[in-house]
Amino acid sequence: METSNTQELSVYEIKGGEILAKDLYLPNGTLFMSEGSVLKPVYRERFKTLGIDKIIVFSTEVRHLIEQSTEKIIADQCMDIVKATIDRFSYGIDAELNEIVHVAERIMKHVLSEPDVIYNVSKVRDRSERTYLHCINVAALSVLVGTVMKMQENRLRNMAIGALLHDIGLVYVPVDMSKIDRDTVDEATEKEIKRHVIYGYSVVEHENWLSSAAKEVIIGHHERVDGSGYPFHLTSDRMSLETKIVALCDEFDNMVYGIYTKRRKVNETMDYLISQAGIKFDFKVVQSFVDSVAAYPIGTIVRTNEGETAIVIRQNKGLPTRPVLKIRTAPSNSGFKPGDEKDLTKELTTFIQDSIG
Repeated sequence: METSNTQELSVYEIKGGEILAKDLYLPNGTLFMSEGSVLKPVYRERFKTLGIDKIIVFSTEVRHLIEQSTEKIIADQCMDIVKATIDRFSYGIDAELNEIVHVAERIMKHVLSEPDVIYNVSKVRDRSERTYLHCINVAALSVLVGTVMKMQENRLRNMAIGALLHDIGLVYVPVDMSKIDRDTVDEATEKEIKRHVIYGYSVVEHENWLSSAAKEVIIGHHERVDGSGYPFHLTSDRMSLETKIVALCDEFDNMVYGIYTKRRKVNETMDYLISQAGIKFDFKVVQSFVDSVAAYPIGTIVRTNEGETAIVIRQNKGLPTRPVLKIRTAPSNSGFKPGDEKDLTKELTTFIQDSIG
């Protein structure tokens, strides 16, 4: 179905760079490609072979806004080196894993140059590059939260390195992770997946250039402050601040992108994290995260209590739930018409009821 925010394309019209606006399923019900995937010209023949004639993509306007997201900008700068470094290391090729340090420096430079900018999730992630982009985003989010919490640069750097490598152990898990549904996975497989933190620590344990703080992040990013995590069931007093931050950012990214779990909207994920503040996640870390990340990222389609539908076009510093909207549809009595901008820091009786795209 085509709306003002999306358009229907014949697969023959794919030029490359379009962003899928709706999950794509095969006739047998298997998820083939997720919303947010960036299309490539080579997909035309693949879709044709699978009997897929039509697809729904985001409109040019939404696509342009998504391209401006903080996450997308950082990912574009860091993706190639992260992929090349981790791939070479994983396949046993002579590789300098400490190339990751350069990525950490680049992420820090970006975040520290604009510390007051609210972080925007892009919603764009190619399935084949999911692991690398997940690590980059967790690192960027962790640096952002650490900056808000006034961590020193050396600690930020070590945390970013640990975050970039936090899931390196997944390479050694003898399970096809692309086919895992965490809601239905059997107990034996679940236990094997949980071993990735041990595998990851084992492969970096003797990397002398890697700090103990970074290594702790790798083995401890699934620990929870109430002791319900793994592998050691550590409680808050035995977890470093770095590990607490990466644990939260990892959970956020997993939930927003549906990595081995049900995918949720950004605002729904943030509501969940808030509900777990002081329970599974450190209260101050959650507070710093919520103050820094947009609940309704740029490019999100929302519905207001005034009956309007709108697209988020800008964020307001320090107010992640009160962005600037561009009205798409509005009741005749709302005082706004399609095309108008509506700044929720000025329209105090208006609030977002839900995101719808």
